[in-house]
Amino acid sequence: MLMSGSVALSSSTQIDVLIPAIEKDLGTLPMVIDAVRKYVKHPIGEIIIVAPRKARIMELCQRKGCRFVHEDTVLPITKKDIHYESKTWERSGWLYQQLLKLNGDRLCTSKYYLVIDADTVLIRPHVFKVGSKTVFYCRDWSQSEYFKTYRKLMGRGRSSRRSFVTHYMLFEREKVAKLKSTIEAKHNRSWYSAILASMNKSKQFAFSEFETYGNFLYASAPHNMILKSALNKSLSLNASRISSTVRALARHYRSIFLHKRKGYVKARKVRS
Repeated sequence: MLMSGSVALSSSTQIDVLIPAIEKDLGTLPMVIDAVRKYVKHPIGEIIIVAPRKARIMELCQRKGCRFVHEDTVLPITKKDIHYESKTWERSGWLYQQLLKLNGDRLCTSKYYLVIDADTVLIRPHVFKVGSKTVFYCRDWSQSEYFKTYRKLMGRGRSSRRSFVTHYMLFEREKVAKLKSTIEAKHNRSWYSAILASMNKSKQFAFSEFETYGNFLYASAPHNMILKSALNKSLSLNASRISSTVRALARHYRSIFLHKRKGYVKARKVRS
């Protein structure tokens, strides 16, 4: 590992990369993959795209040298089994992709796997392991419902004052498995059904895989975690226009977020 002061420039720890995606992400997904290969300073075992079986997604995986995994094969349930919506919003898919991430320990073969959202582009070098410690990127605000669900799941409140919701996180397969077995032992049911049962589904933001995993680790071993500010910038620019602004943005930010939130809003029915 190369070091500059106390900052690691690279790591010899191999990691896999897991990216859940759907067709609407095809505008940003190629950029996400390219940025991972450029800015993640670890040997990468494989990049796994978990997605619906759609021709355009499978073609992209072949072109980019990624492994395609049909999302319906990852869990005993599929998106159709999740009913998380109201009259004005639909978040079943949003919740489903969080559960897919938490089963990455069954998909990946490296000891660690990096999860990154399909609309988040890294614009600076990232190292996620510094010696025995793992780097987590954080922010200073979150959704209160995440921690209500966490308390129901784990029987205790949050342990970290900072939020782990920053669109990408390094997971350790063994610790993900331990989190899920802990949930199952406490609730006497599958970990994913326990999550679904613990949520207040009338709330738009009722569960976070990042908050749950981050706080689970922080509760027992905060000394093994390095918390850094995420420095993430949300942009509404078209993906094709990003490349010309990356250099300037990288002076102030580590990543950019190209999320289309209107995708969760149900279209209004027009009366005839």
